[in-house]
Amino acid sequence: MIDPQKLDRLRTKYSGSGGDDFHDPEFQRVAALQFSGGKRVQPFAGVSTLLDAPYRPDAADAADFGGLDIALIGVPMDLGVTNRAGARLGPRAVRGMERIGPYEHALRMVPAASCKLADVGDVPLSSRFSLEACHGDILAFYNRVMDAGVVPLSVGGDHSITYSILKALGRERPVGMIHFDAHCDTGGPYEGAKFHHGGPFRQAVLDGVLDPERTVQIGIRGSTEYLWEFSYDSGMTVIHAEDIPERGIASVIETARKVVGDGPVYVSFDVDCLDPVFAPGTGTPEVGGLTTREALALLRGLDGLDIIGGDVVEVAPQYDATTNTAHAGAQMLFEILCLSVRALANRQKQG
Repeated sequence: MIDPQKLDRLRTKYSGSGGDDFHDPEFQRVAALQFSGGKRVQPFAGVSTLLDAPYRPDAADAADFGGLDIALIGVPMDLGVTNRAGARLGPRAVRGMERIGPYEHALRMVPAASCKLADVGDVPLSSRFSLEACHGDILAFYNRVMDAGVVPLSVGGDHSITYSILKALGRERPVGMIHFDAHCDTGGPYEGAKFHHGGPFRQAVLDGVLDPERTVQIGIRGSTEYLWEFSYDSGMTVIHAEDIPERGIASVIETARKVVGDGPVYVSFDVDCLDPVFAPGTGTPEVGGLTTREALALLRGLDGLDIIGGDVVEVAPQYDATTNTAHAGAQMLFEILCLSVRALANRQKQG
């Protein structure tokens, strides 16, 4: 039976309060983003944006990107796929996901309240037919993002887009990377193309913008293992999906943090690192992958690293009538946002 004194205390505290009245300061910060005049934001209404951020397509036209700290960017390009196409629809699908954030309960963060954040729209692509032209457009766009000192968080698109993003982010010094994927994506050029989604990280290393010895690849599996010789030869740390349950999440986090160290690091999340049970909507699914719970735990374990950017790629929504793949992708993007906000705050403290 409930303690009468406790019941009296609860009645005194809550009987006269409304749904937008909170006592915990952290919860008050969240509520300030969700309630207005006693009315809560309707997640099913309004214009869809990445993580429900303000929509600022005009920001990309300004040299300083409108004074943003972090830009959410769509890259609707999938001309580099080697199997099923459709990731060009990924940004639109992820924008359509509601109720992602604004509160990250495990990290106790309200990222949108701690930075200037906006969805700046999609990278303008000059051709829907030319893979090479698209990569030129992507590189030019992210060079401008870098010039403005803005942290880019992107949604693809196929995984080849990360190559041109890394060329911009690593133009002054090679960066480290934590890479979630079923595939290492370190294959070489073939059939006349070097920009395909199976080879961005070989090209990034050879261009001097990605440090292989500060790169860890998590969730690798499947029949294409023979294609990833470059990962091992260059010194990348490869963690196969089947080893994760035996090692445990804490051990994988410890390895990832040790590999990337204190330097700048990029987080790239291919949704096919997840088992197709959780993310069937992708171009090259591989059974035996991570659960969404494992992926969330791994990402949260990166808190405090010097994250300078990230992406979620290979969401191909037409292969998933449930929308679970886009939902998972949006949640992973939110986690990367939290990591980026924390890293941004740490850099600002250091001056």
